[in-house]
Amino acid sequence: MAFPSAPAPLWIAGLMTLAFAAAVHSNVVFDDDPLQPVTSDEMVSVGGTVKLTCRVAESDNSSLQWSNTAQQTLYFGEKRALRDNRIQLHRSTPTELSITISEVQLSDEGEYTCSIFTMPVRTARATVTVLGVPGKPHISGVENPVQEGGTVTLTCTSTGSKPPARLHWFRGDEELEGRPDVVESVPDEPTYNVSNELTLEVSRSDDNQVITCAVDHPSLAPGDKRSEHVLRVLYSPNVQILPESDLPREGEKFHLQCLGNSNPEPSSYSWEKKDGELPPLAKANGAFLRFEMLNKSDNGVYLCFVDNGIGSSVGEYTLLVQDPTAMSTSSGVDHAVIGGVVAVIVFILLCLLIVLGRYLIRHKGTYLTHEAKGSDDAPDADTAIINAEGGHSGAEDKKEYFI
Repeated sequence: MAFPSAPAPLWIAGLMTLAFAAAVHSNVVFDDDPLQPVTSDEMVSVGGTVKLTCRVAESDNSSLQWSNTAQQTLYFGEKRALRDNRIQLHRSTPTELSITISEVQLSDEGEYTCSIFTMPVRTARATVTVLGVPGKPHISGVENPVQEGGTVTLTCTSTGSKPPARLHWFRGDEELEGRPDVVESVPDEPTYNVSNELTLEVSRSDDNQVITCAVDHPSLAPGDKRSEHVLRVLYSPNVQILPESDLPREGEKFHLQCLGNSNPEPSSYSWEKKDGELPPLAKANGAFLRFEMLNKSDNGVYLCFVDNGIGSSVGEYTLLVQDPTAMSTSSGVDHAVIGGVVAVIVFILLCLLIVLGRYLIRHKGTYLTHEAKGSDDAPDADTAIINAEGGHSGAEDKKEYFI
């Protein structure tokens, strides 16, 4: 058959039209047909590259062809039919035709057709699914710190996903349950915007906690896209009074330090003595109460009031001034432990000496007893020694003789 001298794309398109017309009017299904082309569905993300492969088991020298969703011929054998540099030939053999499409767009989604121009024409279809990659999530709702015991609502939004993405909340490593996702379609596009709300009642332990919104989508690896928000919680002071030492002694300098853990930091400190006034030699200086010289009259309960603008709290410390000769409690405990260890060691040594002495005395008595026993019936010294070494045999013989 001679083709007219028209440009190649025109006669290829004409041949494709005739072939598709024949395929449409043919209802024959070819089972176990070695000339029946085989394809597979593919999934690709926007911006990625997809490979379409068409194979036949045997070849009768007929050409394979790939067509796009608009039934435009992409490749006819090794010949490019559509001027789109994104589409490239990967492999062309008598039994295979593979092409690649790079920089895939959402408009590339659809059904692609592989045909072999036999009589009748045989076709196979491959569906290309294009995933719309969701954008990085954005967290909104709270810009300013929240007071302890208050409620905060955070909103996470991700755009441009196809199919719709799913959003998850985390506090550290703990997953939190938000409201159901709200999915909205984007006008004139096959993509979706997804949002989710999270409501929390915050406590002081939530201060500086990291709240994370993560996107779950087939186009992403776990953790690929997430956003973080650091909670700021305002809370009243938690007061603790620390002494300079555990053994305040009369005549020495001494101070108390007031610690107020709060957000924001404490703005004021004040000192009082319960049921009385501060001693004349006690000077309050912010978070410190200093004693120039301790006296037993300083004994009592001291109070530290702390305020940070959010609230105020008070701490207590009971001061007991000791005699100048008082020893440290910790030192006394150390000496008691050392004394106990020494006593145990001495006791063990005494027990060992007693056991060893009894052992030596017992063995010496046994020797003398055997020697005396041997001399009972011996007429002379040599016989006594023999009787002692020989044991009881002689005695047993005598015993039998008398019986």
